[in-house]
Amino acid sequence: MTTLEIWLLAISLAMDCFSVSITSGIILRRICWRTFITIAFFFGLFQGLMPLFGWLAASYFSHLIENYDHWIAFGLLFFLGARMIKESFSNEEEHQFNPTKLLVILTLAVATSIDALAVGISFAFVGMDTWQSILQPIVIIGIVSFVFSIIGCLIGVFFGKRVNLRAELWAGIILIGIGVKILIEHMELF
Repeated sequence: MTTLEIWLLAISLAMDCFSVSITSGIILRRICWRTFITIAFFFGLFQGLMPLFGWLAASYFSHLIENYDHWIAFGLLFFLGARMIKESFSNEEEHQFNPTKLLVILTLAVATSIDALAVGISFAFVGMDTWQSILQPIVIIGIVSFVFSIIGCLIGVFFGKRVNLRAELWAGIILIGIGVKILIEHMELF
């Protein structure tokens, strides 16, 4: 993966954090730096760690499925992207939760980082086979998620529901695009 692809992937993964952070800002209706930093820290931490966990798990059995790894990477990214696109069109009302409670923040951090776990699995199938190759993506993913979470909280406070960003739609399209690119690159090798 190129550095640009890693940044685009990080931005795509951060969209769930961004959306939840906007909701948190809407609920709080005021700037609460301590809460915003806590949300951003845990969202960034989990978004960075989950790809590592996925990569570690997949690295131990990738040799068993290396003939199909490109299809798995494509399938995971396509599934995640399609799900994000679908969610962008849902008309769900905002979920009621208290974003100042640590347990709520941790639960949201895990929930928003499941996609990152799947992306970590796909990392093992696209040739990221050393610690050095996985370190840059997980750091970038964590930092981007942290920054997007802070920005999301602030947007939620300042703009509320008046702005429809459709962030998940664009994130889903980017994930599918990266999956298609991986598939095409692998098919060109044969």
